[in-house]
Order: sequence, then structure tokens, then C-alpha cells
Amino acid sequence: MAGLTPHALALSSALCSAVATMLIQRGLRRSNFYAGFWLNVAVGAVGLWSAVLLLVPRDEYNWHAAPYFIASGVVGTAAGRLFRVAAIEKVGASVSAAILNLSPLISTVLAVLLLGERITVAILTGTLVVILGTTLLSASGKHVGFQTRDLVYPFISAMCFGVVAILRKLGLGLAGPLFDSAINITAALVAASAFVLASGNLAALRYDRRSFLYFAGGGAFENTGVFLLLFALGLSEVSVVVPLAGTSPLFVLLLAYCFPSGIERLSWRLVTGAVLIVLGVFLLTGWGIGRLA
Repeated sequence: MAGLTPHALALSSALCSAVATMLIQRGLRRSNFYAGFWLNVAVGAVGLWSAVLLLVPRDEYNWHAAPYFIASGVVGTAAGRLFRVAAIEKVGASVSAAILNLSPLISTVLAVLLLGERITVAILTGTLVVILGTTLLSASGKHVGFQTRDLVYPFISAMCFGVVAILRKLGLGLAGPLFDSAINITAALVAASAFVLASGNLAALRYDRRSFLYFAGGGAFENTGVFLLLFALGLSEVSVVVPLAGTSPLFVLLLAYCFPSGIERLSWRLVTGAVLIVLGVFLLTGWGIGRLA
């Protein structure tokens, strides 16, 4: 990954998140959100520890960052994904993706307040433009009927993901992103298993062949996206990386267009949203980065 920029890594993370969203949505049609949530995390734990054992020398295992990534695993990977899967089930992929895109703004504000990162007009404007653009894009997707109170699920998920980017950034200086990702997902698996057991929903962990494949694929892409995001955060600042990773709703709509039951025909929301996405990415990667050097 030496030749990849943090911007390319962050956008690749957004694409992985979008693929995961589509796969989870299809899996939920044949199963339930408890099953989808738990398998999503379990697949990540198996995959990441396999990669660590194969690719990371034992002498590079550094446990000093463990507290940060245990916290990020519980808050972001466990709680954030729990409410994300619930949001996809309750309000649909399009609406949940739009509201989840508030997380970059939360991360940017916290990065300035807690990490002392310098905010420029270009980065702030780019963050807001990306949020507006992806919201318009998601709003142009297929309308899903839901009750207003169900919006609490994506809002809570957005808060979790916004906070967790700061926790990950704090721990990245102590160990590599692959080992850190494995600690993160292990903490999430423990929290996810405890939640399923404590809530009395162990019997809900049932799958048929297709739902298992959808959820397992969603878990693989989801956790690949987390790893790419961690790698990008190690190379650049939170206020730049997280807004770019937040463009996943754009990829959700592009993927939905290529597969059945996707988006509606072209509309002003879709066109305007696409233009705003391009403008926001330009602001973040063009004007914003140069002023942070």
C-alpha cells in the first residue's frame, strides 16, 4: 500500500462500506439484524487475526494502544454497527446512509477540540459540502416508509462512528493499523456476543445459505473498510480522512444503480449531490491539504 495516498485509502474505505451496506440489506431480507450484526463482527475477527498472524511479526505486537482500540471496538465497531444494521432494517440503506454521514462533522469538531488539529476554511467547507452532497444523493434513492422515531438508530450510529475516529487516531501512534484493527474487532466481538446473550436473542442467530453469504460478505467488506480507514488515519489528519471516507452514500447509489431495486431515475437531487461531492472532495484534497503542511 506504499503507493496509495491517504485520500485514495479513505475513498476505498467508503467503497467497502457501501458494498457492505448493500450486502447487509439483502441479508436482512432473509434473516434478522441480530444475526447480521453478530456475523458481521465475527467475520472481521477471523479475517483480521488471520492477517495479523500471517503478516505481522510477533516482535511488532504492541499492546500499549490496546485501551484506545478496545474502547473504539466497543463504541464504534460494536455499538456503531449494531445501530447501523438496525438503521438499515428500519429506515433503509438510502436514508440511513444519509444520516450516518453526519459522523465526519462530529469527527472534525472533536479533532479540533481534543487533538489540536488546525481547521481551515477549505476543510470546514469541504466537510459541510460532502455532507450536503451525500445527503442529497441518498435522498434521491428509493423512498422507504418508516416511522419518525426510527431515525434514532442512524443518529446514534453516526455519533458512535464520529467519536470512534478520534479514539483510533489517538492509538495509531503506538502500533500498526493491522494489529490495531484486530484488537478493535476482538473487543467488538466480545461486546456483540455479550449483547446477544444478555438480550436473550441467542436463538435469533440463524441463517439460511444466502443470508449467511450476504452477511459474511458484508462483514468482509466492512472490516476491510475499517482497516483502510485506520491506515489512512495513520497517514493524515482526522479532519481530512473521515469526510472522504464519509462519501460512501455516493457508492451506495452507484452500486444500487447496477443491481435490481436500486435508485430512481435521474433527478435534481442526484445531479446536485454528485456535483457537491466532487466539489467537497476537491476542497479537502486540493486546498485543505496544502494548508495543513
